[in-house]
Amino acid sequence: MSDTQLPNAGFLSAASEGLRQMLQTLARPMKLEDGQVLFEHGEVGDALYAITTGEIEFSIISADGRKLTLDMMRPGDLFGEICLFDPGERTATATATQDSAVLRISNSDVLKEISKHPSLAVDMINLAGARMRWMGSQYNEQVFLPMSARLARKVLYLSQRGGKPEPKLRLSQAELAEFVGSTREAVSKTISGWRKEGLVTASRGGLEIHDREGLRAVAQPSQL
Repeated sequence: MSDTQLPNAGFLSAASEGLRQMLQTLARPMKLEDGQVLFEHGEVGDALYAITTGEIEFSIISADGRKLTLDMMRPGDLFGEICLFDPGERTATATATQDSAVLRISNSDVLKEISKHPSLAVDMINLAGARMRWMGSQYNEQVFLPMSARLARKVLYLSQRGGKPEPKLRLSQAELAEFVGSTREAVSKTISGWRKEGLVTASRGGLEIHDREGLRAVAQPSQL
């Protein structure tokens, strides 16, 4: 995607043309270095971001001091959109895992434009409702799905670049455990079972995926 063009993805894929044009006009580019923290968990957030190049990790620290990685986002992904509707504390820390570039849209700029064009407020409300429903489904997955299904979903999701599947996932089993809120031992046991079924092979370099359809079956609640 262009370094200056907002993606037609995520919650923006349902935005009206007028709202998209307004947000595009307000977008401002930012550069991040490898390892740079964009914002910390608990900071007051006031902006939406879209990734144009690089990769951003989202994580929290649990009560017992363990790091839990929630997501890894890449070009075309959006985050922080709730702050366009209701600025509040960030729910995770965002860190660039390589040199990256993002587009930033501030809540205050959006409110100024909506005050000039009130009809866009209806579009914003519709987008907020769709986002709330999506977040509810994500929380349900984390609470109710067994670890093996959560892990399969993360492996399938993280082993894609630009929407295209890749055969190699370069994450350690300890890092995968951070993604699904489990222990390295439990993840290792699950992957060992997948290896016996011919779904993956594991090495120090990560996972080699042999059967994506098999992993999709593991990831589906109806198959469990």
